[in-house]
Formats: sequence, C-alpha cells, structure tokens
Amino acid sequence: MFIKIRRDTLIILLLAFILILCGRLITYVAFASSDDIIEGVPISGVIIKGNDIVPVDTIRSNVMQAGFRDGSVIYDDILKTSKREVSLQDAIQTAQEFATRSTVPGTSVQPITAADVQVDKNTGVVTVTVIEDFSSVEFENRTATTSGG
Repeated sequence: MFIKIRRDTLIILLLAFILILCGRLITYVAFASSDDIIEGVPISGVIIKGNDIVPVDTIRSNVMQAGFRDGSVIYDDILKTSKREVSLQDAIQTAQEFATRSTVPGTSVQPITAADVQVDKNTGVVTVTVIEDFSSVEFENRTATTSGG
C-alpha cells in the first residue's frame, strides 16, 4: 500500500507546495489591499437597434465619433475622452445627430430620421435605437434622359 519515496524527493515536493501556496496567498493579499479604485465607468461597447438598411458598423463608427469609444470614461455626468471632456448630455445629443447622418454605403441617402441614445452609467454600455424611414428621403435623379428620334 505504501509508495516508496526518497526523503529528498519528499522535501522538494513539500517545498514546491509551500511556494505555490505562499504565491497564491500573496496574490490575494495584494489584490485585497490595493487601493486602485477606478473612479468612473469605461465605455464598454455600443449596441445598435432598429436598423434594417444602414449597416451597424456605419452607425457605430458615427456614434464613436461623438466620444463613445474605447478609452472613454464616464465620471458622473462628464464623458472624458483622450482629447477632451464634455458633459454626458452634450455627448448624447451629438451622438444622436451623428447617428442620423449615417448613410447607406455608396450613396448619400440618409434614411435614419431619429435616433435615441441611452448610456448606462453603471456598465458603460451605449444603446442606440434608430428609426429608418425611406418615405422622407429625397432621391435625386442624376441620369440624363435622351429621347431618340
């Protein structure tokens, strides 16, 4: 029933176990005693809802231009980006304007008539709900018509 182990092997295994245990303990104590508290909530992502024709990436990139991108942080009612600080309400209004300027790729058609931007201050998730309405879009006919005789 007993396994024969040499004394020096047993001591090496015991020391390895103690070192691993001490390393884990030091890691937990260091984490628990750290006072690095991030004041503010980083922007964690942009969710787009309600679009049918305009691609999600186009709307997302336009909303990110308003400051809601990786690296931006929400401090109470202030959005801090890498370049500036702006009030959260101003950033939301700007994001709504930029979302409505999104076009169908390859055209100048802007079918988004309204956009609603919601920011969750606890998680940093930005939710953009858009309304596409092609009945209000003005199309220009730029083809030349010739009448053959």
